Amino acid sequence: MSLTIPADGAAPQKNWLEKLGSGHIILAVVLVLYPLVASDFFLTQIGGYSLIFGMLGLSLMMLAGYGGMVSLAQITVGGIAAYAIAILGNNNSNILGFGWPWWLAVPFAVLAAALASTLIGWISVRTEGIYTIMITLAIATATYYFAQQNYAIFNGHSGYAGIRAPAFWGVNWRDPRPFYYLCLGLAVLSYAAVLYGSRSTFGMTLQAIRDNPRRMRALGYHVTAHKVFAWLLAGVIAGFAGVLLVWFNGRVSPGTIGVDAAIDVLIIAVIGGLRHPIGPFLGAVVVVLMQTFAIDIVGAERFNTLIGMVFLVIVFVSPDGILGLWGRIKPQFAQESLRSGP
Repeated sequence: MSLTIPADGAAPQKNWLEKLGSGHIILAVVLVLYPLVASDFFLTQIGGYSLIFGMLGLSLMMLAGYGGMVSLAQITVGGIAAYAIAILGNNNSNILGFGWPWWLAVPFAVLAAALASTLIGWISVRTEGIYTIMITLAIATATYYFAQQNYAIFNGHSGYAGIRAPAFWGVNWRDPRPFYYLCLGLAVLSYAAVLYGSRSTFGMTLQAIRDNPRRMRALGYHVTAHKVFAWLLAGVIAGFAGVLLVWFNGRVSPGTIGVDAAIDVLIIAVIGGLRHPIGPFLGAVVVVLMQTFAIDIVGAERFNTLIGMVFLVIVFVSPDGILGLWGRIKPQFAQESLRSGP
């Protein structure tokens, strides 16, 4: 047996499978094959809904995990995209509804969400910690009441209904299986973009700003510009999630962007973990399962209590969420593997 050692001493190049990692490959296979075993209910109400809220949590994770900016306005940003789809496209509420085709309405909706997120970021980046949370909470609350009391643009508390996912390429994307794959495709693109961005020059700079903004400012970096740009990118992800959310529900109203929904996004990100982009998707699955089945377990009056208790237990056991639990368990598996070896 011969052993080839590179002459220049450089590390051997990894192929694309090694770069992707076995964990990502296994997860991708499971998610792609999931429709083969899942009913329509589990496909949309659990799978699709978890992916949508996972994207909203991902936009928050990007700001909080890499930038140190905790936002309670991500559902507001997604809601702006949802309202834009209702206003620019078709609805059956007899209010506005310009009838734009989906391929024109969707880019404008995501652009509106990104610009709104940039504005929120520009306002809030001058603060830190609890003050950023309070400012974004104030913006989310003000947007909720503005939408509820404005009938000319947002149709008041009724909102818009009759909004359907488009049909193109011979596929009705509102059907359970196509809609699941649509959610999965956008979620994978968002996940890959955030993961790649975290390892880019911008991502590393943003994390350095999170750890020590004063030092980065002294080194000549424009701290505010980097933070605001992060808000812009997070707004794009939240905007796509908002488009999927209004197609999923078929309607959008002030309740979609209420404070309860804003806190749900925060809970999803915290339960899953803020250290890696996979965390919000794990948290979304747990929260969606709890919201769906907790009523059957403890009744309609106590299901929120059960959800809160699960949240407290996870945070108490592992402040880093499910990812933190896996970080503690993984070394144990490695040690067992070494013990069972030859």
